[in-house]
Amino acid sequence: MKFLKTVATAALTVGALMAGQAQATTLDQVEKAGVLKVGMLVDFPPFGLMGTTGKPEGYDADTAKALADYLGTKIEIVPVTGPNRIPYLLSGQVDVLVASLGITPERAKRVDFSRPYAGIEIMVYGKKDEKVSKPTDLSGESVGVVRASTQDAGVTKVAPDDATIRRFDDDAGAVQALLSGQVPLIGVSNVVAAQIEKAAPGRFDEKFPLSSQVQGIAVEPGADKLLAKINEFVGSAMKDGTMDKISEQWLATDIPDFVRNGSAEEAATPKSATN
Repeated sequence: MKFLKTVATAALTVGALMAGQAQATTLDQVEKAGVLKVGMLVDFPPFGLMGTTGKPEGYDADTAKALADYLGTKIEIVPVTGPNRIPYLLSGQVDVLVASLGITPERAKRVDFSRPYAGIEIMVYGKKDEKVSKPTDLSGESVGVVRASTQDAGVTKVAPDDATIRRFDDDAGAVQALLSGQVPLIGVSNVVAAQIEKAAPGRFDEKFPLSSQVQGIAVEPGADKLLAKINEFVGSAMKDGTMDKISEQWLATDIPDFVRNGSAEEAATPKSATN
């Protein structure tokens, strides 16, 4: 009898925890608490980083703060990592993820995504006087990439056989090779391209895109009212310039069209670029 009571008590406790977890992500609960708990990466600049004051900063931090303002709540940013960000959400430790989470079919089975608020584009980028606008133009060219990266895969897939692909250990090595003239072209993300433009304004430009992936704000499955409110926020922030302002500050560019015009449903298809 004692054993049965123990099992029953445990079952009730688990049930209560599960109910509490499901309830914690509803819009009503967030508004009642007056605090939005946001999971965010702090090791992925410029999207998320720890500032000199010891507080989270970056594209995602500003987006999360704007969302909290829209909801009329305070904000609590909870640092997460790439591997634990979805478990943090599903276990109720955070209400939403604004954590550079690329929308993929696999992730869409576990969480619900908002419409895109940011995106990463992989491109061929290089000296302005290089007459390159399509893959076949890489014939005879030398292109730098980070070894085993998305851009490595993208360039390798489309480059003609007589193109030379030079592989570097990291973005810094590939960028330095471009700046020093070791290679006239590199495969790179729009984030890194913006940093190059800051360091060497006017010397380089985008030649052609290789792939792109959008990022969405994630909620637990079933948090429909909260998700609807987040989508309302993203739409408003796109229209009133809030997202462009955030993008300009951290990426030195406006929101790209593939983000501005995208949807979570369209994005939940296989893509090359993930984080």
